[in-house]
Amino acid sequence: MPSVTAALRSPRAGALLLLIAAVLGLLAANSPLGPSLSELQDTYVSVPGTAISLSVGHWISDGLLAVFFFVVAIELRHELTAGELNSPSKAMRPAIAAIGGVVVPIAVFLLVAAGSGLEDGWPIPTATDIAFALGILAVFGRGLPTRLRVFLLALAILDDIIAILIIAVFFTTDPSLGLIAAAAAGTVVFAVLSRRLGGRGHGVVVLLMVVVALVTWGLVVLSGVHATIAGVALGLVMAARPADRTRHALEPFSNGVVLPVFAFSAALVVIPSVPLSALSPAFWGIVLALPVGKIVGIMLGGWLGARFVRAGGTTLGGQELLAAGALGGIGFTVSLLMNELAYADEPAVADEGTLAVLVGSGISMVIAAVVVSRLARSYRKREALTGA
Repeated sequence: MPSVTAALRSPRAGALLLLIAAVLGLLAANSPLGPSLSELQDTYVSVPGTAISLSVGHWISDGLLAVFFFVVAIELRHELTAGELNSPSKAMRPAIAAIGGVVVPIAVFLLVAAGSGLEDGWPIPTATDIAFALGILAVFGRGLPTRLRVFLLALAILDDIIAILIIAVFFTTDPSLGLIAAAAAGTVVFAVLSRRLGGRGHGVVVLLMVVVALVTWGLVVLSGVHATIAGVALGLVMAARPADRTRHALEPFSNGVVLPVFAFSAALVVIPSVPLSALSPAFWGIVLALPVGKIVGIMLGGWLGARFVRAGGTTLGGQELLAAGALGGIGFTVSLLMNELAYADEPAVADEGTLAVLVGSGISMVIAAVVVSRLARSYRKREALTGA
């Protein structure tokens, strides 16, 4: 149905589905269905004839989510080659803001969690959920200038780059260099095949690419590197024209299935029946670092970028930077993934971390909705006065 697929490409629809899925996951976990869903999540499913055996929860976070990262990587590749990040002058200001939006939340988290033994959660508040942030901007930002969306898109993409590097460096366990080399070879084969699309034997090439992509993903899983890196690598090396068409085709599936399923699975957390004072420092560190750390970091980075980078790029005012900072605090998808990885050996802390991501992202959403809507109203009034 073309109308459905078109709707699923909309940032508004993607953000709404994510929110609904997360709420349903939280409600389901705290209902009579909770124990059964938790048991299903922990059920292992193996691939016959291989050493790959993952729980249903990990098939979602390591398998399905690789599709999301594949789509993100294609967009990242486009922005780096032909979009808003295709020159140092264009990328510099959002890059400085992105760095501020990573460093300050880490500092806030570590300040709160220092001495608790839970400092491993520092990557959790560094991420920005690009789908959610752009969805909020689309819903509440009617009339805003394009430069705010461009700045936010560049900021979120740079955040994604940092998140990918964090996953690759800090969440790799006992890497197998041989399997990593084999996965790299598979990535090269995938890149070569993508440049043969559209010619003779197109259907066969597509089939071969799917097989190579699956094998490469399997090799990454077995190598000890987090499986989503496979999606990133394959998206970055794909030829530009077929990559754009593939992204267009996969967006409805990514927005309508992958992200909601992951959000539902990640939000399957039983709300702890403990007083607020009994919640761990990790919980409070995330809750504070997402809205406060992101707003302060992005505003400070944006101010520094505007002050010291004179040529090119997008310049935003104070209110626009506040809006970008609040939108940047919507960590959601990638923050939930970081939480799973950081506290994989501490399920109770991971559950609190999931709740903290939902609360911190929710606070950021409310702040962003208020700031963006006010900013949009002021721009619309200004345009009406100018037009009059």
